[in-house]
Amino acid sequence: MFRRGFKAWCEETALNVRQHQGLPATAPLSPHLLASELRVAVVQPSDLKDLSADVCRRLLGKHSDCWSAMTIPGKRPLIVYNPAHSAARQNSDLMHELAHVLLGHKPTRVFIDPHTGLALRTHDKEQEEEASWLAGSLMLPREVLLHIKANSISDEAACRQYGVSAKMLTYRMNVSGVNIQQKRAQVWRR
Repeated sequence: MFRRGFKAWCEETALNVRQHQGLPATAPLSPHLLASELRVAVVQPSDLKDLSADVCRRLLGKHSDCWSAMTIPGKRPLIVYNPAHSAARQNSDLMHELAHVLLGHKPTRVFIDPHTGLALRTHDKEQEEEASWLAGSLMLPREVLLHIKANSISDEAACRQYGVSAKMLTYRMNVSGVNIQQKRAQVWRR
């Protein structure tokens, strides 16, 4: 699925980003601060002056379930996110788009969305999987997950502290191997 060493690189990148921002390894990472550091503008549709009021209304109303966030490449990339989603979802969407930027991904397809009339760009499956993995690692690297377990932080508290959904927390606990590691440690202690 991923090239050799990619997952380890993602974990290392998540820790390096925190270190570069002067944060402890177990601190939450704000996608807005990361975007600012990467010189990526982050806006919602209503901030786009050239977007018609009708299209904006449809994006945030009738079609709000059809999109999450998109990156408009340029000298200074621009991420447009959907403010109709939950804060945790917005964080995840923004981090996913920032992961594409960090990975240097180029869109593979441009098309006109039939619902909104907007020109949209997509990435191929491999790029989407890489961006998803890096985004998850940036929000919840193993170091953070081990910290949550070691300090018996409840799932609810961890989700609030790190700005993620319960689904994202569970996913990262499982795919990172932290849940298995904790279960094995419990068996050894008995």
